[in-house]
Amino acid sequence: MLREDYLLATWHPDTRPASLNLLDAAASKWIGLEVKRHERQDATHATVEFVARYKVNGRAHRLHEVSRFVHEGGRWFYVDGDMH
Repeated sequence: MLREDYLLATWHPDTRPASLNLLDAAASKWIGLEVKRHERQDATHATVEFVARYKVNGRAHRLHEVSRFVHEGGRWFYVDGDMH
């Protein structure tokens, strides 16, 4: 289950959209998340590579991204990412 409120709260305000166009919960099912690697560049910057697997109307899909994060105010925030 995707929680739009959580995703938006953990997205950096400089790059965060006003809302998300999430998959229809009735037609989609998230089936796995694999973190391939994570790397800290310095005290306030990191990257995470992941593959998320899901099905939409029974058809399998995957989302492969290298995401960039920044640490501010004691929290990590998603900034942006490159899809693969």
